[in-house]
Amino acid sequence: MNILEAIEFFKQRHLTTLKRSTNMGYLLLFSNLKAYFDGRAIESITTDEIRQFLESFVAAASKGTRHLRYAQTKAFFNFMINECNLNIKNPCAHLVLARHFRNPKPAARKILDKELVDELIYNTTSPMFRLILELQARCGLRIGEVLKLKASDVTDRKLLIREPKSGKEAESAFMPEQIAKRLTEYMKLSNIAPDDLLFPICYSTVRAFIKRLGEKFHVKMSPHDFRRHSATYASRNGVPLEIISKVLLRRHDLKTTQIYLGKINDSEAIRWMDMLHGK
Repeated sequence: MNILEAIEFFKQRHLTTLKRSTNMGYLLLFSNLKAYFDGRAIESITTDEIRQFLESFVAAASKGTRHLRYAQTKAFFNFMINECNLNIKNPCAHLVLARHFRNPKPAARKILDKELVDELIYNTTSPMFRLILELQARCGLRIGEVLKLKASDVTDRKLLIREPKSGKEAESAFMPEQIAKRLTEYMKLSNIAPDDLLFPICYSTVRAFIKRLGEKFHVKMSPHDFRRHSATYASRNGVPLEIISKVLLRRHDLKTTQIYLGKINDSEAIRWMDMLHGK
């Protein structure tokens, strides 16, 4: 089997089961594999050739990206060996490669405490930016999810998250009562139509605003720090792990917890929001 046939086999049998963002990464990898190996038999590819390929592919990339491309290449060969019963050793399964493309240790990040987050929010005079911060810090939304929200996605205290990171068609997020009221008032005052974006700005604008806000308080931070605070604050206040996982973070990749977690209904999700932030 040559590399082109193997890639097509992988696409048809495996890519359809992966998330869209993961698929995009594999497609980039495959375009480079095709160009580099140009129809070579998959059984003939050596460890040294894989190292040379990866070095040419990710020469200027970060350590995290280098590790990701190595892991994807290794997973591709593993899949083909297992599915097609190829009598070869995975050319990526070599200690030298594993060390050379190892995953970097994540940098320790400071968690924003409640007092600071409250002060940051209360010192934000713009209703739009304040709501953006609250939806992240109180409701656990990703900044990309916040910026995609339309007026039609808001129903009382429930938010419809379209095309979430999990790969599902949609998910639900929930708001404390006071944030839901402020959001409703904001939509009325701004005369936002059902199909209009709630916050018609781009990510770079939000990031720049949060950077400037942090500088006033001598804190280096990014939009994602507010979502991280949401989970940490909930955990420190005794909120069950399944609520943090399924309601706040909607982390459907936490398979070890989902094995035994039951379904959480809307009323229970809202009850925990009230307990966490009050009405």
